[in-house]
Amino acid sequence: MYSASDAEHGESMAVTLKEVAARAGVSRSAVSRAFTDGASVSAKTRAKVEKAAGELGYAPNALASSLTTGRTKLIGLIANNFHNPLILEVFDLFTRGLQDRGLRPLLVNLSEATDPAASVRMLRQYSVDGVIVASSTLPTSFAEAFKTAGLPVVHAFGRKSAAPDVPVVGIDNVACGRMAAEALLARGYRKVGFLGGPAMATSTQDRATGFLDAIRGHAGLSVRVSYADAYTFDAGRAEMQRLLAAPQEAYFCGDDLLAVGALSAIVDAGLSVPGDIGLIGLNDMEMSRWQNIGLTTIHQPVAQIIEAAIDLVVATIEEPDRPAEVRLFDCHVVERRTLRAMP
Repeated sequence: MYSASDAEHGESMAVTLKEVAARAGVSRSAVSRAFTDGASVSAKTRAKVEKAAGELGYAPNALASSLTTGRTKLIGLIANNFHNPLILEVFDLFTRGLQDRGLRPLLVNLSEATDPAASVRMLRQYSVDGVIVASSTLPTSFAEAFKTAGLPVVHAFGRKSAAPDVPVVGIDNVACGRMAAEALLARGYRKVGFLGGPAMATSTQDRATGFLDAIRGHAGLSVRVSYADAYTFDAGRAEMQRLLAAPQEAYFCGDDLLAVGALSAIVDAGLSVPGDIGLIGLNDMEMSRWQNIGLTTIHQPVAQIIEAAIDLVVATIEEPDRPAEVRLFDCHVVERRTLRAMP
């Protein structure tokens, strides 16, 4: 007869939990405990069950097991800029990192999202164990809404804060803005510009703050600030086409994709990079390394950020009352071909 414990572990048509128990010489309840995290079972019994299951090709149904454990092992992975190729690298690293820990990613597209409460309702429908918000443009209210709803949450690529409400993992965007300004000044540029992403994005605001603070410390410089509509190639290209009416000598583009779009507009206008206009980006995405682009940029350690975000969400699931913390990773300039040589 088909039992509740059989259903709990999702026996297939070919192999049943009863058959595993018979092969291992143990009870069906012992097999059930062997496949239940935290259940009491001796190492000897567990080894016998795993050996029998392997020989028979039996695998428990993880979703069914969640009815017993109360844990789905689902982690909601939220992003909102699917037009940026960097998100593919982010998804690749996140999904593999979660799966390596026995967790399952649930990808959620919040492009154009404006209501945190609706996002919380969506994730609750799937009974996720935790949430990772992977965005530098979503407002902090999104991550905070999940915490308020009682869901363990980490904001990856979030904004630095001295007293965070939720754990944050990312970079110091203000410091990156200063780094970009120093790179331009070191090469003798006197007319510089900041070409940022959306003006309301905290990452754009912080990168602009750092850039302008560093520039203001030097006399005799001309600086202009402009913003693209989005962190996309088309937005960067369109904004640079507008700026070419009266261009600066060099620009810090607040994202590599903006910089590549700007590069396209400059070349189409019959100008050269870096001969006529210099460019520096931020992220060091794969496209920036392509031979026909060779973008000088600021490297963001995406893999380290993602690993830390997964570690933190797991720790928060296990210890919901742990204090929120901020983990920031250092960045550095990667020299390629879109800035003039150092004097």
